Amino acid sequence: MSFDVKNKTAFVTGANRGIGRAIVEEALRRGAKKVYAAVRKLESADSLVSEYGDRVVPVQFDLEDPSTIQAAAKTASDVDLVVNNAGVLKTSGPIDDDTLDSIQFEMNVNVYGLIRTAKAFAPVLAANGGGALVQLNSVVSVKTFANVATYSASKAASYSITQALRDTLAEQGTQVVSVHPGPIATDMADHAGFTEGAAPPSSVANAIFDALTEDRFHAWPDPMAQQVGGAYQSFAQSVVETDMQENAS
Repeated sequence: MSFDVKNKTAFVTGANRGIGRAIVEEALRRGAKKVYAAVRKLESADSLVSEYGDRVVPVQFDLEDPSTIQAAAKTASDVDLVVNNAGVLKTSGPIDDDTLDSIQFEMNVNVYGLIRTAKAFAPVLAANGGGALVQLNSVVSVKTFANVATYSASKAASYSITQALRDTLAEQGTQVVSVHPGPIATDMADHAGFTEGAAPPSSVANAIFDALTEDRFHAWPDPMAQQVGGAYQSFAQSVVETDMQENAS
């Protein structure tokens, strides 16, 4: 399977800034006819609407609120591509005072939110011919950093779910891409202390659409990600991306 966004309709979460905004803009640059900008506050997408007109449609969306996800899936019933970019990050180590609170918050948004989104939109994508689902994971999904241990754990879990979605949604013709950025020049990266050497958000957007058109499951957008991806490639190809039947004996 491969996916070309030209003349298609996309749905991008966390679309108002950073990586999400770059994804919206790159989708439109590559010929998407419409992009739903999924945001918690509709007014945060005003500048996108001002720039791109009715090609951008703001939709209220909160990964912590299942009712907004279900409502968004009904509104965006014509969608061909779903990009789940929104997420949260806490700078918590494995034994900090706030470790348990942090991981509960991050798991609810980064993992349960992905599951809620996939459950709501999988039938929509199937009805529209299959399309594609993209999940923003991270290099920390395969390599934990101690100062963001709980975030790393949540992204490892979301990566695991993304692998399962790849296998499950293939049955309905939906392509799935797992994106693993390193430090990207966003507010989130600044908060985590990953400012030095950060790549632009456009690098992530380009990597997503290149992976879709080239039918690749993994996307490693920036120099750090490419270094990790290069080391991980053999395992990814021989295990993660290979159909493996569970031995019942």
